[in-house]
Amino acid sequence: MRFKLLKGDIADAVVDAIVNAAGTSLHMGGGVAGALKRKGGQEIEDEALKKAPIGLGKAVETNAGKLSAKYVIHAAAMPHSGDERATSDSISQSTRHALKLADELECQTIAIPAVGCGIAGFPLNQGAKIILREIFRFHGKNLEKCIVVLFSDAEYKAFDQASRRV
Repeated sequence: MRFKLLKGDIADAVVDAIVNAAGTSLHMGGGVAGALKRKGGQEIEDEALKKAPIGLGKAVETNAGKLSAKYVIHAAAMPHSGDERATSDSISQSTRHALKLADELECQTIAIPAVGCGIAGFPLNQGAKIILREIFRFHGKNLEKCIVVLFSDAEYKAFDQASRRV
């Protein structure tokens, strides 16, 4: 699978599937989820909530609304209960499940954010290594290209450095 880092807004990605950095409740409030909902429409969250809650580390797909994608894959790296945060296991599992689901949906391209490293509070440098390790280890039938879309300079720098070490 080809791999690329890109600085920008994941809601603008032109791919088959866009990964939402979700919590287990699948409510789309701030961060990546908020950006996807603002640009793609309320229908994405409405469909997601019909499938909620999902297990920590799991992923489910919905339509992509007005986004330039076929699907939004909601990867639950963060529990939605109290002040709990993402963990290395939840980031690893949710990234792996998102890739697997996109492949099962016969997607050829996918855009992934820094899952678990924003609102979910996981350290960015560690999260970058975990996410990239899952991407580099993944071997599916259909996925041909993975674009990691990073919103800030700090995110881009962390992933760029991690990509040289994974």
